[in-house]
Amino acid sequence: MVEAEPDLAAAVARTRELIDGGWSEPIFEATFEHDGVLVRVDVLSPGSDGWAIAEVKSSAGVKDYHLGDLATQVWVVTQAGTPVSSACIRHIDSHFRLEREGEYEGLFRDADCLAALGDRIADRSRIVAEARAVLAGDEPDVGTGEHCSRPFVCEFSSYCTRNDPPGPEWPISLLPRTGRAAAAEWAQEGLYDLRDLPSGALTNAVHERVRQATVTGEVYHDRQGAIEATRGWAWPRAYLDFETIGPAVPRWIGARPFQQIPFQFSCHIESEAGELAHSGFLSIDGGDPRRACAEALVALLSGERCGSIIAYNASFEKRCVRDLAEVFPDLAEALLEIEAKIVDLLPVTRNFYYHRDQRGSWSIKAVLPTVAPELAYGDLEVKDGGAAQQAWFEAAGPETSEARREQWRAGLEAYCERDTQAMIVLLTRLTA
Repeated sequence: MVEAEPDLAAAVARTRELIDGGWSEPIFEATFEHDGVLVRVDVLSPGSDGWAIAEVKSSAGVKDYHLGDLATQVWVVTQAGTPVSSACIRHIDSHFRLEREGEYEGLFRDADCLAALGDRIADRSRIVAEARAVLAGDEPDVGTGEHCSRPFVCEFSSYCTRNDPPGPEWPISLLPRTGRAAAAEWAQEGLYDLRDLPSGALTNAVHERVRQATVTGEVYHDRQGAIEATRGWAWPRAYLDFETIGPAVPRWIGARPFQQIPFQFSCHIESEAGELAHSGFLSIDGGDPRRACAEALVALLSGERCGSIIAYNASFEKRCVRDLAEVFPDLAEALLEIEAKIVDLLPVTRNFYYHRDQRGSWSIKAVLPTVAPELAYGDLEVKDGGAAQQAWFEAAGPETSEARREQWRAGLEAYCERDTQAMIVLLTRLTA
């Protein structure tokens, strides 16, 4: 690897020294400069007719914004006097499966993009010149828009919007799924607030429901519809929620990149008489949690131990259970029986309940404060799924103290249990 020490000028010089000296191995972080533009190439490999550039990405495919980055690298490297024979995006192969511990050959796939970069490479000098002109001139007068958040959120957004008047309290963009596009269309007519849209303007039934609840402040609640939708859910009812990690680099045999591996679940079982019992599973020792998780599920939920198994956005829980069945054939029959009993509370909520404070979302964290504010997540150490993943990685780390590990254990258990508590309260509220 070419180190950026003592500075990048030294890295440029060291790269040139390696290339001119006939270096025959891949160079990591090879550094080049041309016309004031400096690039560091992830992997530069020698070949018979030039050097191969590989830009390494953690995505499972090539994104359009990767190509501009790669084109700049090719332009700088070639203009600096080093011939380039190929240029690829080296991305994760989502079909890879870890078969043996430590054997990761095939984890990455190369997508050669050099032929597709011609116009972009030819345009680099113009782009650089225009960028210099912008830097040398006054602050440009450019309005904010979608370019401020795609493909990434700009870190200067707060600066560019500092003088903007406050936006509407209930923007049209709150409309689910197509709200941003709808907001852009209505803005052309000078309408920005959902409450200002004329009655009958929205033809989508869900959008109109959101508009009416926002205008009137009244909760939309079709109790009878929720009762009918859930009438067939059998007793005793189980409420199930998983927490998972999905690392790009698989940790355990049989796992794929980004595959969601359950390390925790919470389960409440409710009798028809209203009696509740809670059980859970949590593995934070850093080992493969799947076998123990699968066995705990089978012991708790297989056979006649429960009727319907209620989840929120149940496709996720179903996927987790099916993946466990694939890995453990001896448990597959019981696990697939469990998977078949999972029902989804999310569409019931979406179809029969809306409070304007949800602001266009039916995530359980948006709905719960409108139903049972005392069960919101603000008082928890772990407040969402992303934080749960971070907590697992720290708790499972060998350098983590036992006291800190136990702190994370308590935080994870409280968070996951809150999710299943929330489902119980929500279903009760919907059908009461």
